[in-house]
Amino acid sequence: MAATFDPSSSAARGRRDRPVGTVTRGTTNTNRLRRMDRWIAHTLGPALRSADRPPAAVDLGYGAAPWTAVELAGRLRTVRPDVRTVGIEIEPERVAAALPYAEPPLLTFRRGGFEVPLDDGERPLLIRAANVLRQYEESAVTAVWERLCGRLAPGGLLVEGTCDEIGRRHVWVALGPEGPRTVTFAARLGGLERPSDLAERLPKALIHHNVPGRPVHAFLTDFDRAWSAAAPYGAFGARQRWVAACRALGGTWPLVDARGRWRQGEITVPWSALAP
Repeated sequence: MAATFDPSSSAARGRRDRPVGTVTRGTTNTNRLRRMDRWIAHTLGPALRSADRPPAAVDLGYGAAPWTAVELAGRLRTVRPDVRTVGIEIEPERVAAALPYAEPPLLTFRRGGFEVPLDDGERPLLIRAANVLRQYEESAVTAVWERLCGRLAPGGLLVEGTCDEIGRRHVWVALGPEGPRTVTFAARLGGLERPSDLAERLPKALIHHNVPGRPVHAFLTDFDRAWSAAAPYGAFGARQRWVAACRALGGTWPLVDARGRWRQGEITVPWSALAP
């Protein structure tokens, strides 16, 4: 007789308890995610301040060292002093290595994955998943997004994207409980040759669509064209050139932000404008 699977068995419980996801390379550096953190603090600030209880924020897949979780906690506390940040990693050894940096209840670490295990089923106001989905197949992204968005508190935000090893170039997607909202491009402007240099950091959902005929390719092509036209502003610095290029780009593309964010080396576009 064939064996049957008993959902109440210890084996079944073990499968349910196992974190969902795969181990990342774990590469991390201090200040790697500062641009993303700065944008999160600005964008999510009103929701953090208005929460009627200390909100929870999750750094999902923080890597082999806890620096990004430690820094996220510090940056969010400048907006809401009692925000509780939880670093979640699938590797037990990484969790153990992070524990000396914990500051309960404001900063804690635990083992987990895309199930985002928090106490008593709490829903976080923020889930940040940086450099996590890059190793997955594109076909897996939508299901992961849906799972993570399903864990958000009302008004919450999922920020998922990719950056280089020292945080000079970032691209991320912001999602609410309803799904993707915006795409943000952010860069250290000194040394940036052209905006399309950011293409190598597109999130998994977009990187394979940076080909002629697709919206993200058209956007980056137009951005490069605006950047070239704004070359005279380079005499006043790369920031002024970026601002001028963003202003010109706004004539043909819908932009979510304005000069104040452009001066930070950012530009944000609705997801609907770049969606494959």
